[in-house]
Amino acid sequence: MKIRVTLLSSLVILLMMSFAFAPSMLSPKYYEGKWEVLIKDTPQGSATIPMRFETVDDVTSGYFTEEGVAEEKKMSSVKITDDALYAAFNISGYDVTLSLKKSMKKPPKGI
Repeated sequence: MKIRVTLLSSLVILLMMSFAFAPSMLSPKYYEGKWEVLIKDTPQGSATIPMRFETVDDVTSGYFTEEGVAEEKKMSSVKITDDALYAAFNISGYDVTLSLKKSMKKPPKGI
């Protein structure tokens, strides 16, 4: 009986340790909401584009607002992998692809 308890306890501890060291997949909920995304080095310089992401029925969709336009436009594709969100859309005649990756760094003080 003691051997079974010891064996079961060891298996539970091993299982808990495997979860602790497993790579964590980002949830789509991490990306949901409004973002101000800085796109660098476009032909017209850098631009900040308001974006919004939402997940409905396990499908994440992205929307952006073009400067001077009141309505949001839907992005052509949004994909979430283990470590980032990838999106593609066309704005002002340019095809834009971007990746949003979760930063593990803390922001500088004062921000």
